Amino acid sequence: MRTHQITLLAVEAAGLAHLHPDAGPPWQPAAFYAATHPESGVGLLRPLLEGVGKSILAVPDSYVTTSVDVTPWADTKWAAILAHRGEVARERPLPGVLARLPEADRTRIIQTEHFTRLSPGPTKGDPGQLTA
Repeated sequence: MRTHQITLLAVEAAGLAHLHPDAGPPWQPAAFYAATHPESGVGLLRPLLEGVGKSILAVPDSYVTTSVDVTPWADTKWAAILAHRGEVARERPLPGVLARLPEADRTRIIQTEHFTRLSPGPTKGDPGQLTA
């Protein structure tokens, strides 16, 4: 959560020349996206997390502006998750929950990334958006 807050502040500050005059000219990204979980895409994940006493923060499907099929990179994504050995070894964190799943179920869960466009504002159907 804190990383998300700091990133939002940094995106806003990038356009304010007086905040960091030595950092170069001010700029603004064309778009800013936050990773999210749509209600309809939670699928297998909700019961798994509920099974260890956790819940998942999901948003209404209408909030999702972009979905990306990352199946070609699922093995790389899984290797990155496994790098968090302390989280994988524990029962309650998501990496630990995923580690105990059959590979096919785990791949189904991690093969799609969902995002909400925050800046300059949510625009479903934006021609520049990536969709699966």
